[in-house]
Amino acid sequence: MTAVPESSAAAPKKGLLGVLDRLEAGVVSTALVLMALLTAGEMVFRAFGKSITGAGTLVQHLTLWVGFLGAALAASEGKLLALATGSFIPEGRWRRVAQTFQATVAVLVSTLLTFATIDFLGFERETGTIMTRGIPVWVAMLAMPIALGLIALRLLWKAGDGGGRSGWISRGIAALGLVAGIWLARSPEVLEFRPAWPGLVVIIVATLLGGPIFAALGGAAVLLFMVEAVPIAAVPVETYRLSVSPTLPAIPLFTLTGFLLAESKASARLINVFRASVGWIPGGTAVMTAVVCAFFTVFTGGSGVTILALGGLLLPMLLADNYSEDFSLGLLTASGSLGLLLPPALPLILYGIVAEVPIKHLFIGGIVPGLLLISLLALWGVREAKVSGAGRTPFDPVELGRAARGAFFELALPVFLLVPFFAGWATIVELAALSVLYAMAIFVYRSWTDEELSIRRQLPQVLRDCSVLIGGVLIILGVAMGLTNYMVDAMIPAQMLDWVQAKIDSPLVFLLMLNIFLLIVGCLMDIFAATVVVVPLIVPLGAAFGIDPIHLGIIFIANLELGYLTPPVGLNLFLASYRFDKPLLRIYKATLPMLIILAIGVLLITYLPFLTTGIFSLFGMEPGAF
Repeated sequence: MTAVPESSAAAPKKGLLGVLDRLEAGVVSTALVLMALLTAGEMVFRAFGKSITGAGTLVQHLTLWVGFLGAALAASEGKLLALATGSFIPEGRWRRVAQTFQATVAVLVSTLLTFATIDFLGFERETGTIMTRGIPVWVAMLAMPIALGLIALRLLWKAGDGGGRSGWISRGIAALGLVAGIWLARSPEVLEFRPAWPGLVVIIVATLLGGPIFAALGGAAVLLFMVEAVPIAAVPVETYRLSVSPTLPAIPLFTLTGFLLAESKASARLINVFRASVGWIPGGTAVMTAVVCAFFTVFTGGSGVTILALGGLLLPMLLADNYSEDFSLGLLTASGSLGLLLPPALPLILYGIVAEVPIKHLFIGGIVPGLLLISLLALWGVREAKVSGAGRTPFDPVELGRAARGAFFELALPVFLLVPFFAGWATIVELAALSVLYAMAIFVYRSWTDEELSIRRQLPQVLRDCSVLIGGVLIILGVAMGLTNYMVDAMIPAQMLDWVQAKIDSPLVFLLMLNIFLLIVGCLMDIFAATVVVVPLIVPLGAAFGIDPIHLGIIFIANLELGYLTPPVGLNLFLASYRFDKPLLRIYKATLPMLIILAIGVLLITYLPFLTTGIFSLFGMEPGAF
């Protein structure tokens, strides 16, 4: 998959397009800040026995605006998440043909989704439901058709990015997708009770050629509903339901925390601390790399921001300490997905929402497995240091104290967040809001002490970059819910359960098959989309084989974490190739040892359930039973 590039500051647009672009960015940035302020304010008011009327509902609907308008911004910058398989096509005529084809399909799907949301909005307008403070729900839902319409037009325009006559031809062809989408939206009977497979083949081919993932999932959902003569408004119904989930705002808020920390140079300060504390042991720099990358991945959700933000800092350090280039590239690529099992990692939150299991229990259950994977990679670093004779940093307590004082606020962040959460003083969304305000305070404070940091210059760009990433993820989650809804209506989970129970009678064999299946899913699909689509399928299977629901969740995330490193299309592989300017095959080779090591860790997590559930027994807690 492709993701947000290292330097996401796009060239400023001029004229009307520039005004629209800045307006969108301003609305989304304001919505993000309001989400944090309203949530934190509600927490403060509650302490005094009061409340902010409708705060929770407002925050949920602000998440809807952030997700959809953020996706429109992502389309404007060409950063909608997509499979990276399209990059295998050489530059030239055939790549232009592929880009035109996938753009046409994406425009068609975006247009259909636009009309689906208009139909849904019209229904809500007729019902007259009030959101809060006298605001009708349909007003809050306006973000959906506006953003999807903008996405369709922007995908159409970007089809001709090559310029010249061929660019205009591409746009003309993509415009046929717009026309076809309008026609199908108003004449759905054309597809009723016809075979769905030709359309699904077209969607799959377009996705493999680099089409946006949201168009693949949304297109499949719309097509399947249309052939069953079900109104396509069924897709945005589920999209809306997920977008206003009470716990979903935690995902954009924690993501913003990660961006603020990265921009405030927290990574450099943490590197100084860990290098001063463990740099003297064999493999100290490698250990430090794994730990610091895991810290940042907790907040970015394994989106690749870790590799892009920290790669330029850590690679020179590893090479300077005499680690081989292949080892260094492999370690950084693998470390980019570490931390997804540690609280408050975003995949844990989303899994809890979709599987309807306690998020707090997932946080607790993921601690030991998460530390296991970090430790395995760190131990491989120690081994490499002994083989290559890597250098060490002499231990200096004075330097350690200086580095710890410099990174005091960053080191205190986990305590500041997790203590109130596990003590029951704050919900997961309130915790996310506190993390934003804490990271914002760090950013402001550092801007006073570091001339290179500027609130006025950098904060708007941080908010914009975060909005683009959040939008690219949340729109995938939204349309994926539509596809999930179709599968539930079609009783696919029940059919899968019957088939698996007829073919497999051993829980151990089931877990092995699950590992293989999730590994394939993880290298083809973003972890967030995979959670929405796949979790409803595997939860009944896990229950049938007596797998603890918390253990199943940790297995799921651990496997998808491994999928980031699995050739040919693991996300981290492409990001590392881009970030370090190395051939993709070189990254494959460099990462292979790390992939094997982490695969061993995933098997241990799968077949030794006490690694997940043992911590509950230790403290006399019950992880959850059927």
